[in-house]
Amino acid sequence: MNKARTFKPLHPWKVDLKQAKAIQMELSKKLIIQGEVNPRLIAGADCAFSKKEEIIYALVVIYDLKKDQVVEIARSKARLEFPYVPGYLTFREGPALLKAFARLKTKPEAIIFDGQGIAHPRRMGIASHLGLWLELPSLGCAKSLLVGKAREPENQPGAFQYLKQNEEIIGAVLRTKKGVKPVIISPGHLLSLKSAIQIALKSCRGYRLPEPARLAHLLVNRFKKEEEQ
Repeated sequence: MNKARTFKPLHPWKVDLKQAKAIQMELSKKLIIQGEVNPRLIAGADCAFSKKEEIIYALVVIYDLKKDQVVEIARSKARLEFPYVPGYLTFREGPALLKAFARLKTKPEAIIFDGQGIAHPRRMGIASHLGLWLELPSLGCAKSLLVGKAREPENQPGAFQYLKQNEEIIGAVLRTKKGVKPVIISPGHLLSLKSAIQIALKSCRGYRLPEPARLAHLLVNRFKKEEEQ
């Protein structure tokens, strides 16, 4: 039986909103928003929530871009300990996702999270937050804006407009497929925005979402359905 990986704890998870905000503010000082990587093994991470009770399902899939196939899947299930509050997603999803990451045998070279990186009021979206915990290059791929403004990119794959807040560039609104809504890409940790955009585009396989993120979304919902049958 393989022993689960452990991560150096950065803070406790059982905190109130005031403590959570202070943690985000402190951790944001540790982010490294630079780094150019050309990964082959990319993890997609996503969560689903039970409608019956306070249960969260978390799943991480590792996708091999060269072979176009799934290498590994890790799952976890836990009781929710933190309420839904916009801007504090990681305190709700983080513990379950870390359990899933700990079960992986394969180390990903980059991670795409369903959520924000630094495109966050305190520059500490889930991709930044868990990127610090995991000490791996990470980026956020969100379906909607949390903060900032950007113009609509051209209706061509690869077109993007910078996402800005108070003139600071915090991400990009990226068109991944013609005729579909763009996604919000922001670096999480150990990645530049340029590299985050390149990874997102390189990972797309004809859908709106990059393939690791798309598969994580589909598989975590399948996991939830199986568990609740």
